[in-house]
Amino acid sequence: MKIKVLMVCLGNICRSPTAEGVLQQRLKAEGLAAVVQVDSAGTAGWHVGKAPDARSQAHALRRGYDLSSQASRQVTAEDFNTFDYILAMDQQNLADLRAINPANSKAQLQLFLAFAPNCGTTEVPDPYYEGEAGFEQVLDLIEQAASGFIAHLRTHDLSSHTL
Repeated sequence: MKIKVLMVCLGNICRSPTAEGVLQQRLKAEGLAAVVQVDSAGTAGWHVGKAPDARSQAHALRRGYDLSSQASRQVTAEDFNTFDYILAMDQQNLADLRAINPANSKAQLQLFLAFAPNCGTTEVPDPYYEGEAGFEQVLDLIEQAASGFIAHLRTHDLSSHTL
């Protein structure tokens, strides 16, 4: 049985698809893609069905992460029982997730940057209006958190999975 991880931001066109792509690539490189499944969604449904922001795709591709096959979707009530981890990019999205979290759900809700405690911030900032530097900062933070999350999985969740 796979460990399922859902990355969440507001519109699911910048931060969470980047986090999905980075984590998927890192899991593949670590030989863990067969035991961990990654998806992304937004708390808002404004961009449902749309590809990630072109700037997110371009910056990610420069670092070797291909986001082109992704399409935005909105978080659903079912996600809270489908996913083991639902990782928010910021406090507002975490609060929005907690507000719709059904009683007795199985998902662990937390900030993604909790897995990068030395990065100097607790939130992945929305790069939408921040220009080129904003998209690079998002990638820097997400790469740190992806490494920390994989280390967490190895310590806490993967002992029952065949690698």
